Amino acid sequence: MNSSVNYEHQGRIALITLNNPPVNALGQAQRQGLLDALHEAQSDAQVDVLVLLCSGRTFIAGADIKEFGKPPQAPSLPDVVNAFEQSAKPCVAVIHGMALGGGLEMALGCHYRIAHRDAQVGLPEVKLGLLPGAGGTQRLPRLAGIGKALDMIVSGAPIDALQALESHIIDELFEGDPRAAGVAFAQRMLDESLGVRRTGDQTAALDSVDNSALIAAKRAEVAKRMPGFFSPPRCVAAVEAAVCLPLAEGLQRERALFQECLGSEQRAALVHAFFAERQCARIEDVPKETPVRAIKRVGVVGGGTMGVGIALSFVSAGIPVTLLEINEQALQRALQHARETCAASVERGSLSAELMGQRLALLHGGLDYNELAEADLVIEAVFESLEAKREVFERLDQVCKPGAILASNTSSLDLDVIAAFTARPQDVVGLHFFSPANVMRLLEVVRGRDTSLEVLATVMRLSKTLGKVAVVVGVCDGFVGNRMIFQYGREAEFLLEEGATPEQVDAALRRFGLAMGPNAMRDLSGLDIGWSIRKRQRETLPSHYPLPGVLDKLCEAGMLGQKTGRGFYRYAPGSRRPEPNPALMPLLEAVSREKGITRDDLSDQYIVERCIFALINEGAKILEEGIVRRSSDIDVIYLHGYGFAAWRGGPMFYADSLGLDKVLARIREFHQRFGAWWEPAPLLVKLAAQGGRFADWKPAS
Repeated sequence: MNSSVNYEHQGRIALITLNNPPVNALGQAQRQGLLDALHEAQSDAQVDVLVLLCSGRTFIAGADIKEFGKPPQAPSLPDVVNAFEQSAKPCVAVIHGMALGGGLEMALGCHYRIAHRDAQVGLPEVKLGLLPGAGGTQRLPRLAGIGKALDMIVSGAPIDALQALESHIIDELFEGDPRAAGVAFAQRMLDESLGVRRTGDQTAALDSVDNSALIAAKRAEVAKRMPGFFSPPRCVAAVEAAVCLPLAEGLQRERALFQECLGSEQRAALVHAFFAERQCARIEDVPKETPVRAIKRVGVVGGGTMGVGIALSFVSAGIPVTLLEINEQALQRALQHARETCAASVERGSLSAELMGQRLALLHGGLDYNELAEADLVIEAVFESLEAKREVFERLDQVCKPGAILASNTSSLDLDVIAAFTARPQDVVGLHFFSPANVMRLLEVVRGRDTSLEVLATVMRLSKTLGKVAVVVGVCDGFVGNRMIFQYGREAEFLLEEGATPEQVDAALRRFGLAMGPNAMRDLSGLDIGWSIRKRQRETLPSHYPLPGVLDKLCEAGMLGQKTGRGFYRYAPGSRRPEPNPALMPLLEAVSREKGITRDDLSDQYIVERCIFALINEGAKILEEGIVRRSSDIDVIYLHGYGFAAWRGGPMFYADSLGLDKVLARIREFHQRFGAWWEPAPLLVKLAAQGGRFADWKPAS
């Protein structure tokens, strides 16, 4: 053994305990220790049954992330799992906490499995661009059947212990101490002479249904719902091998497919996304011991779509909310919207009627600011107008208790100006939720000039309670996400003036990996939002910085997107499905004529470069200005807030993967052709000259 694996006797039972806190990750030392312990047990004449345990708060939660990207070291995990399955003495895995990835594969290699009632099991490798490579795609179908195995492996989502029991992945549930439960189960194995039962030998679950139909259906679902992803189709192919091939050949097929995924460019992008999400929670100048304030009651000012979504985010986390509106009619409309949103979730099956009742019971309406006097946090979600926000914050400053956090959901306005409307700027922070706020995971936490470390630490911890991915950003027009998307949308609109159609632009960017094209996205959010921002920006943008005219023409004609049934597309009553807007082409042609532009055919590659490189160039400016501390923070914002494909890694990672010299060369071409607004970001020029990457850049301390 080694220090991370303990081997001991309890009567005829050998206890093999993995001790690698906090998540018992399977690094090389742990794999070697498990193999050594297994060999010891095989030769130990005093032992008849083996129990595999993990110390601490969880079973094995997966591979050791410190080994990602490094050459493999023996023994490999497949070798360790196979060795446990081939054990001449029966072994039982005792699962508590999480058994994920290689952890579940280790358990599947054991002959029996028991799990704590609160445990979860899963194979999340697909989220890193991989597939289970230690037998998971071959052994799980033999226990749970092809349908369940496909669902778990392709989605990467874990299931709870009860579901695992019902799916025959585990044999029994327990409560209390894992060690005591494992010893008790092993003693029963001795008493009842339960011998070796190898998972790989079991085939009953493979013979009970039409597997070919299940595989074909999952393959079609992957093609429709996960276009562009490399590993999900290979997950399906690996599970299919469990049906078509004997175990040994199926394991070989799984390994070959695993190696294909390992060599994919997408794997690097998805691993980057994995680490980027964890890195963004780290704020260098906020010590871990910074005190946080208790958030037990929340107020939301403004009952529009965003305000209702924010309120539902909090009540879903069990935090009571008072939703404030200006009159009874507006308040009832907001509360009805909340009820309808929850009811739709119940109808879809994603929320129980009981839970809906519990959440709505935490949502209270109000018309008087004094009802927010005891709130620990109040979030303003009114119209994007500085005067409207002045009125709200001056009132909140009067009625809210000392220590209450005052937050603005502004998507573009100067938070420092908003904070100055109060006598407590240290307690003011930006919480920019993304619509629909109760669904979207991204939260831009805007750090004002005077925002205290205590407030920052509090809202970052609160974001975890809400299930959000929070990224701290500085103050500038549009912060990170909207400042960049303005450049992206501007280019998309210019492309319409130059000869493209909304359908072509959106399709090209969806094929690149965006969840929605820019024109459909604008129709969804409402064209008047961008119009109002553009009107404000015209007052500050230099004269040589031209703006496209299509959006203005649409708004002037009352075509505001889905809310009016017409925008870049047309929408049938009650439908969100975009159809060509017959009024658009004459409008596009008129704008082109006014500007003296000859409309031409544009390639999809050209469309993608114009839009994505505009994002990258603005991101480089944001990075150099210190609005974010890391390029990966920008990637997280675009992955979770704007539907950028995870398998692309985010705009800044994508630029690094192309090579910054290549990106710069293309941007210089655009600069020469279109003028000053395409001027290359100084940081991009600097890094390209050095052969550097955005990922390696660090701001001056």
